[in-house]
Amino acid sequence: MRLDHVSYVADTNQLADVVQRLGSTVGAAFSDGGLHPRFGTRNFVLPLGGGTYVEVVAALDHPAADKAPFGRAVKQRAELGGGWLGWVVAVDDLAPVERRLGRPAVPGNRHRPDGTDLRWRQIGVNDLIDDPSLPFFIQWLVDADEHPSCGSKPGIRIDRMEIAGEPDAISAWLGEPADDPLDGIAVDWVNADRPGLVAVHLATPHGTVRID
Repeated sequence: MRLDHVSYVADTNQLADVVQRLGSTVGAAFSDGGLHPRFGTRNFVLPLGGGTYVEVVAALDHPAADKAPFGRAVKQRAELGGGWLGWVVAVDDLAPVERRLGRPAVPGNRHRPDGTDLRWRQIGVNDLIDDPSLPFFIQWLVDADEHPSCGSKPGIRIDRMEIAGEPDAISAWLGEPADDPLDGIAVDWVNADRPGLVAVHLATPHGTVRID
């Protein structure tokens, strides 16, 4: 299974500060990712090697943020002080996941400042709300050169993730072995006060950094 991206939540009033802090920690600058009109959120994006990226996302003062599951998830995490919301895996075809969950995927899009409209389909955010250790699934509807990981700074990639949760349940959710659920990225199963993504380790030209 391929990791697509990891999401870090910031309160709207603290978004710029969080983006600056995380960028300084990693040694690379985030770019303005634009708005998610269907979800009532906006993000900043850091492209990484290996076809992945980090997003820092905040909920807007918009009705969609109270109605859309992703908007609600972001707001709830912000109310807890922000931090890691979750992780997202990419698939080429969501149909098997839709059949397994018994419901259809929903469309998503993001309007970038340069006018580009990125589109995808996703499923599993409601399950993330119920169990923050579970990833949700995404199928991109864009060309490879439009994926948010494009333009990454050389030598920066996700090396390892710490996840608090039930390995067997997450393994069954993904259909992958618990000891190696993600291609090329190690997973440490840890104990924490709440389930979910606890920390992300990024390899950089200056050594590994841990963001919790």
